Amino acid sequence: MTSYSLRSASPAKTRADAVVVGVVAGSSGPRLCDAAEDVSAAYGRRLRPFLSTLGITGKAGEAVKAPTRDEVNAPLLVFVGLGEDPTDAIAVRRAAGVAARSVANAASVALALPSDTPELVAAVVEGHRLGGYAFTAYKSAKPETTEPNDVVVLSPIARRAEATEALARAEVVADAVALVRDWVNTPPKDCTPPLLAELVVAAHKETTRGRGAPKVKLEVFDHEQLAEMGCGGILSVGDSSAAPARLVKLTWAPKDAVAHLALVGKGVTFDSGGLTIKPSSSMLHMKGDMAGAASVVAATLAVARLGLPVKVTTFAPMAENMVSATSTRPGDVITMRNGTTVEIANTDAEGRMLLGDAMALAVEESPDLLVDIATLTGHMQLALGDKVGAVMGTDDTVPTVLAAGVAAGEQHWRMPIPEEMSERITSSKVADLLQHDWVRWGGGLYASAFLREFTGGLPWAHLDIAGKEMNTGGPYGHVPSGATGFGVSTLVELARSVASA
Repeated sequence: MTSYSLRSASPAKTRADAVVVGVVAGSSGPRLCDAAEDVSAAYGRRLRPFLSTLGITGKAGEAVKAPTRDEVNAPLLVFVGLGEDPTDAIAVRRAAGVAARSVANAASVALALPSDTPELVAAVVEGHRLGGYAFTAYKSAKPETTEPNDVVVLSPIARRAEATEALARAEVVADAVALVRDWVNTPPKDCTPPLLAELVVAAHKETTRGRGAPKVKLEVFDHEQLAEMGCGGILSVGDSSAAPARLVKLTWAPKDAVAHLALVGKGVTFDSGGLTIKPSSSMLHMKGDMAGAASVVAATLAVARLGLPVKVTTFAPMAENMVSATSTRPGDVITMRNGTTVEIANTDAEGRMLLGDAMALAVEESPDLLVDIATLTGHMQLALGDKVGAVMGTDDTVPTVLAAGVAAGEQHWRMPIPEEMSERITSSKVADLLQHDWVRWGGGLYASAFLREFTGGLPWAHLDIAGKEMNTGGPYGHVPSGATGFGVSTLVELARSVASA
């Protein structure tokens, strides 16, 4: 396990095996960031031609390794690009992630990246921790670890309490993101609803054991209990599978809580589409359809570890959407937890059925704020791509979530819920709501309007992270190939903002 620490030492004099220095791009050529000014001084006039010879520009994503002679004490320098703004926490986080993949077999690493504020310290630590993430559980030949034993963040505020707190907070957030990545990367046969619930139980036990550990209440509801609770939406999906549905509830209730936040996350452990079956090419990454549930669980445990003075009640409904003789049929009418009846038109629009029940349960807890997160619609992926999440909801809540995303270094964009969506979702001739209407346009907006019917009029935000949960390309910044953990940092930051409001 890599140890992270802060130090105010000179990057030119440190005796780490490798020193990472940030490079800023500019119209007059690249330059080293202020945190690496001692390295600049050590090279003097030779620095500019040296960078030119190496082809270094400072652009984001760039990483160049160079052995040293006697200019600095470390035997290896790693130059990473910061882009044009070295004060941008997102750029710093990504540069630190690139650095983590660029330094192999070094026992100790020093990071001379912008870190003169607590926010930047957190960005460096999170970026490096998450950039070095690898999922190897299913590799028959385990690769040799290349993680360093010690990573030192060279910071001018290293001795300040707020810097130490930022480092500790960043490690907790990174742990939460890595946990979600592990779960989302797990093959679906090993992550059915009962097995995912067991993973949550194990993570809860790890978080709450020992003296001084936070006290988080855990409840797991099985198929029979869900039926007794009237959760027809969850069961309409889960009854198609031999692996029965589950609902996990977590409650963090500190005595000094200043507000009550409810979190709900979609947990479809595999989505075949049901009888409205998906094309085979669309199923490959459907193990990630439980990323919302994983995110709210990990975020809640992180909030508890951080001891934030906000009550968090979390619901993670879990089901596997399969094809069988017990699958829900298009045309069926389902009664939800809150008594609303829903006509099914498309069994591949199953996530809203899980969320509707879980949100109705959350409303019964009378929270001050309700937030749900889900890999809900391909429409939002088409609209915003694979790196920007969509946020919809009430006018008093969406800006708070967007601000939390900015602080967390995750990109979100507000999308509307047009008034005409109310007419579309209530167009069923046999039930209160129509689950899906097969109109090609605005499907993501339709889904959010459907969910709004289960918010009880509470302040509410919906995060659609479809396409953001899995990176199907190569690694970039602090994001590896495979599961990303997108959304977790935003939820933790949201809880922090609610606690300090």
